[in-house]
Amino acid sequence: MPRPLDGPRLAPKSGRARQLVVFLHGYGADGNDLIDLGQTFAEILPDAAFVSPHAPEPCGMSPMGRQWFELTFRDPGERWRGVNQAAPDLNAFLEAELARHHLAPSQLALVGFSQGAMMALHVGLRRAVMPGAIVAYSGHLVGGEHLKEQATARPPILLVHGDQDNVIPVDALFDAMTSLGKAEIPCQWHLSAGVGHGIDPEGLRHGGEFIAQNLRR
Repeated sequence: MPRPLDGPRLAPKSGRARQLVVFLHGYGADGNDLIDLGQTFAEILPDAAFVSPHAPEPCGMSPMGRQWFELTFRDPGERWRGVNQAAPDLNAFLEAELARHHLAPSQLALVGFSQGAMMALHVGLRRAVMPGAIVAYSGHLVGGEHLKEQATARPPILLVHGDQDNVIPVDALFDAMTSLGKAEIPCQWHLSAGVGHGIDPEGLRHGGEFIAQNLRR
């Protein structure tokens, strides 16, 4: 049984939801960490509803925060096991939110940061109906070697990474591009100059414009 998820929401600026943007927070944070990004995105996505679910597990390294899966950094297989374990929880939540707003799965955009970006890429590339867009900030493509056989969709993808990131080094962006290319999944990317493990205004602008462009199609 999928574990139930919930988190803060923002209603569409226009008053009627025609799109859904789901923010997936990083390790040790919770849904409140990203939901305010919806205030910025709403300027160019007035018809979008925003939601930022809390990850399903309490975080061992940050008792006040949450985690999509445990990270010890000692086990090379823990990320792959982790994204697969948490995927049913996230998929069930996405289906419930789409039903809440009476929206088609193609009107969904996934926006993840760090561990949340791992989840956005893993789940978004394996949805029965591809999402309208995926934006992965400061993340890592887990199990890229499995994509060719497992990917069910080729959604528009934007990878954004700070070139001074010392938590998930910028090499992760280029590794993701290589794995996506081998699976014949195109992506766009943006390097944020001088930025560490975070989202700067320029990266935020690129993400919002990318979502708006692709959800209008």
